[in-house]
Amino acid sequence: MAQIVLIEDDADIRRLVAGALAAQGHDVESASVALDGLQLAVKGNPDLVIMDLGLPDLDGTELLKMIRAVSQVPIVVITARGADEVVISTLDAGADDYLVKPFSVAQLEARVRAILRRGSSSETGEPIRIAGLAIDSAAREATLEGVVLDLSPKEFDLLRALGERTGEVVSKRALMAEVWREPYGGSDRTVDVHLSWLRNKLGESAQEPRYLRTVHGVGVKLVDPTR
Repeated sequence: MAQIVLIEDDADIRRLVAGALAAQGHDVESASVALDGLQLAVKGNPDLVIMDLGLPDLDGTELLKMIRAVSQVPIVVITARGADEVVISTLDAGADDYLVKPFSVAQLEARVRAILRRGSSSETGEPIRIAGLAIDSAAREATLEGVVLDLSPKEFDLLRALGERTGEVVSKRALMAEVWREPYGGSDRTVDVHLSWLRNKLGESAQEPRYLRTVHGVGVKLVDPTR
């Protein structure tokens, strides 16, 4: 169970999101205005903050900066603002993830799970292990059957992003946002090329996959090939 602060002025969205997260076992505190949300985020020591940008008393971008000035709590932004420059500037200002409304509750729940897993992994310092593959974030090193893989920084970041969501299909847009910080820019081809390089180093191919499985039209996932 995680302590989550939700800052959202739309009552219907607030009830929907809070109810869904509570059903997942999380303890959710919510606020409809920025300053109340700031107090919850700073004094409550939550595991995660989910916040809108279009708040009535203070623009969410300013609230994000205020939280970031005093806390490194993970922050997921949910907003109707989908312009490239807004998404990029918000991520650069310290947001950990960004969802454009309308979005599915299932997608938000998946993002929450991924962020909480990342936090848990970094706290324990334990590598992510999937069969013979180990991904060590602290050392920025991946090994396959005990042999260190010669990965570029982006290849490692891509592998880690998938490893943190083992078994979940991750869209190419989500990978562009996390690995390349380009949620609405860039090309799927960038992801495809790096996936091809990564497959080669994992000793597989798109035609004969083991760890990396493409779900056509949806995305890609990292799986345990022994299952």
